[in-house]
Amino acid sequence: MTSWRPGWDDFPQALLDFWTERRLCTLTTLRADGLPHVVPVGAVLDLEERCAWVITNASSQKARNLEHSAVVAICQVEGRHWSTLEGRAAVRTDEASVRRAEVQYAGRYREPSPNPLRVGVRIEVDRFLASRGLV
Repeated sequence: MTSWRPGWDDFPQALLDFWTERRLCTLTTLRADGLPHVVPVGAVLDLEERCAWVITNASSQKARNLEHSAVVAICQVEGRHWSTLEGRAAVRTDEASVRRAEVQYAGRYREPSPNPLRVGVRIEVDRFLASRGLV
């Protein structure tokens, strides 16, 4: 295992490829009682804004968990390769942030269906952990 702190202008190509190719992720948030809540999500890196995004419903458990703790981890696995990003997240409800998250999501996955209850979860990335060969 190796770790890398974002130097967004010098992103390792193998790690960037791993985080931009289409694959599902898991998001771990902490419940109010401190126990982890892990769910599948589509997560995207936003190189321009130097963060990551997840889209979800405002009433989702993951969004509610962020009211108690901003600490998150997003992990993805493909065969023997894996990577986890760690950071702090905030639910964004303003139209510009939600649209930004949707556009970023569409670039990696597909155009999301309309959802008036959608929020964007913006993750300020502290570091990446990865299997050897990605960093």
